[in-house]
Amino acid sequence: MIKNSQERFKIVFMGTPEFAVPALKALIAGPDEVSGVVTQPDRPRGRGRKLLPSPVKVEAQKADIPVFQPEKVANPDFVETLKGLEPDLLVVCAFGQILPQRVLDIPRIMPINIHGSLLPRYRGAAPIQWAILNGDKETGITIMKMDAGMDTGPMLLKRSLPIGPETTFGELSRKMAILGAEALMEALDLLERGRLKEVAQPEEGVTYAPPIKKEQLKIEWDAPAWNIHCQLRAFDPRPGAWTIMEGQRVRLFSPLLVSDEAIDHGPGTVLKADEDGLLVSCSDRALLIKEIQWPGKKRIPVCDFLRGRKLRQGTRLG
Repeated sequence: MIKNSQERFKIVFMGTPEFAVPALKALIAGPDEVSGVVTQPDRPRGRGRKLLPSPVKVEAQKADIPVFQPEKVANPDFVETLKGLEPDLLVVCAFGQILPQRVLDIPRIMPINIHGSLLPRYRGAAPIQWAILNGDKETGITIMKMDAGMDTGPMLLKRSLPIGPETTFGELSRKMAILGAEALMEALDLLERGRLKEVAQPEEGVTYAPPIKKEQLKIEWDAPAWNIHCQLRAFDPRPGAWTIMEGQRVRLFSPLLVSDEAIDHGPGTVLKADEDGLLVSCSDRALLIKEIQWPGKKRIPVCDFLRGRKLRQGTRLG
């Protein structure tokens, strides 16, 4: 597909969370026309459970772009509305609903997805969390042509990103959102010049990243320290990995591996609680926890937490 220099792609963007905002901003600032934005309906959030718009909706309204919020994209009325926009491209980023084939068939050229992994690794809803959970040292963005499968369509462009040993889900998400926007604009430029190539995903190396379940948030202290280290980072800042402390469910953040030596105490034992943090035994070594969130309270450094509460050495967590 090579455009005339006077032409612009007519794009409908589909996305919902903060992760999708950099891509929308890049499209708005780019040479093409964003003729509509599709996002999830306003949802109740926060303590007051107020009905709030998605970050993508807020960004679209700033640019006076029409916003559509179907409960189900398969709704016949919405499908007709989308057809009426006559898009050349659908650009999808963390939208939150599975698109049926009749929606994927609407764009004149193709539906494009910004996926948060190096496909075929981590197909599914939570690729960033699973990359950290599994201790991966690298992840990235795949720009892909969508089909009816779960992230099975041909790849258009891939860009990699390192995962540091202390990187959290929040930090990695922000970096990948920016990388995704850059990769998208690069892919659109290649498409405009007729140089964008489709590459089928290899059959080997396929893994999946299903939605995170509530039971995965509970810290099992008899696991290796590195596994718990990855768990705390994968759920930081949300939803937060938790343990039981003095009968309360508390969230823990900012872990640090401090020793390769074997631990003689039982898993989950608080070996030390001071200005450095909570030193807790795992199955193979100790883990230092730097931040804590008591139920109903803000996340704070452990040293601040201990100023208002004593925690004895030998306390068992979990």
